[in-house]
Amino acid sequence: MLSAFVGTTLPAAAQSGAASWYGSGSRTANGERFNPNGLTAAHRSLPFGTRVRVENRRTGRSVVVRINDRGPFVRGRIIDLSRGSARALGMGGTSYVSLQVLN
Repeated sequence: MLSAFVGTTLPAAAQSGAASWYGSGSRTANGERFNPNGLTAAHRSLPFGTRVRVENRRTGRSVVVRINDRGPFVRGRIIDLSRGSARALGMGGTSYVSLQVLN
């Protein structure tokens, strides 16, 4: 059964993969002012305003973020977190996370 999933893309509601963080910028893709200390994130396809629980798989810590930007633009990453979100997860650079869409 696992072979059926090789090479397919999981829906955003069930993604696991690398997360990174960013701490600079003036405006987000939805037009609001970027708050580096806020609990927000960038995702390629989830609608703006979607709330997502992000869990750091190494530490077990989780945080609920709101999608307000587009990205990440680096291959292999599934979400870009604001600095505040990354701090809440205990992230340094990149971390392996899982996503759960809440609404």
